Amino acid sequence: MTEMSSTATAPCVAAHHEPSWREGVRTGLPSLFGIGAWGLVVGIAMVKSGLTIPQSLGMTLVVFAGSAQLAALPLIAANAPIWVIFLTALVVNLRFVIFSALLAPHFSHLPWRQRLALGYVAGDMTVALFLQKYPSEAPQVGKLSYLKGLLYPNWASWQIGSIAGIFLGSAVPAEWALGFAGTLAIICVMIPLMAGRPALAGVLVAGAVSVLAHDLPYKLGLLAAVLVGMLTAMVIEETAEKWRSKRG
Repeated sequence: MTEMSSTATAPCVAAHHEPSWREGVRTGLPSLFGIGAWGLVVGIAMVKSGLTIPQSLGMTLVVFAGSAQLAALPLIAANAPIWVIFLTALVVNLRFVIFSALLAPHFSHLPWRQRLALGYVAGDMTVALFLQKYPSEAPQVGKLSYLKGLLYPNWASWQIGSIAGIFLGSAVPAEWALGFAGTLAIICVMIPLMAGRPALAGVLVAGAVSVLAHDLPYKLGLLAAVLVGMLTAMVIEETAEKWRSKRG
């Protein structure tokens, strides 16, 4: 009986709902300029790191993950083994596994191809905005339309900015040294996220490890820094939770 009622309610989630689509677009609108600017910087950084225009276009369209793209660029420039590049990008993007786990109960009834497409265009901010609107997993009219209203403009804004940066980067003189722009952009994105002791400790430890492991071959110091920083933040967060539970 539960299975039948779930099937019956699924169409109201998947069917297009124009008011929800428009609401999703309006909700995500304030972030689009920042997403486009971030894409612009990453596009310039890709070209200035030595990638050709076709390679840069392929990377932004296939990968669609600014932090992973920037993490991979120095490895590509250093001719690191492909497994190091893939592993680094995978570690940097592990947060999307969490996003998928959070979204899965809302859209598990959809065909896997559709879920795969939604996962490709998903982003940090869009997933967070969706979960603010729909914290409950219960089926509701317009859920999918609201999510698409967040995801599609976000994806388009990134790609427009990134592609513009790719062509702009090829025209900018090398002496402008805009390859460092990606690093500056990462810092601008990272600082607001350093809320709380676990995140701050993770960033500080990762920074220290990256400096100490700078001489490792194939930029493996970057991968080590990411892994140790993540583990540090997780340990501190878990320790803090245990301490709070004991006090409670």
